[in-house]
Amino acid sequence: MTIPISPSFEIETLTFRENPFHSDPGKIRTIVSETGFFTQEEIGIAVELVSERLSQGAQSGYFFLFAEEKDNIIGYTCYGPVTGTQSSFDLYWIVVDQRFQESGIGRLLNLMTEDAVRKMGGTRLYAETSSKKQYEPTRAFYRKMGYHEAAFLEDFYAPDDGKIIFVKKVV
Repeated sequence: MTIPISPSFEIETLTFRENPFHSDPGKIRTIVSETGFFTQEEIGIAVELVSERLSQGAQSGYFFLFAEEKDNIIGYTCYGPVTGTQSSFDLYWIVVDQRFQESGIGRLLNLMTEDAVRKMGGTRLYAETSSKKQYEPTRAFYRKMGYHEAAFLEDFYAPDDGKIIFVKKVV
C-alpha cells in the first residue's frame, strides 16, 4: 500500500499497529533519544509507559499507536483516559523519528489517535509541553492540529520552564 504523506516523498510500506511488542521499549528509547528534545529522565518515562503496557495490558491505562515502515518504528503516540474523569484523555507522547519529521506522519498519527479516543468514548484530548523556546515547533504542531492553549503553569518543570496544556474536542 502506498500512502502519500507529503508532496516531497511517499512511504511505500507504512503500517500501523496498536499493541506493543517486547522489542519496543528499546526502539522507543532510541526514537525518543534521537529527537534531542528529551532528558534522560523523560526518555526513561517513555520506555516505562510501553513496559507497563506490556506487563499489565490495557489495565495499565496506556494505549499506543505505532507507525512503522518495514518493521521499523518511525513514529508513535501514547495516550490514555484521565483517571477520575468521564471522557477526558491525555496524549502522553507523540514522537516521530527525526528523519521523518515534517513529513505528515505526526499529523496522521494525531488524527488516528483522535479517532481511537473517540471510539473509546473520549471527548477531549489534552497534551502538555514545555514553554521553552526549543518546543515552539511542538506548540505550533498542536495549534495546527486544532488544539488550543488551555493553561500555562509558570516554572512548572524548572525555573523559566513552564508547562503549557493544550486541549482539543474530539467529538
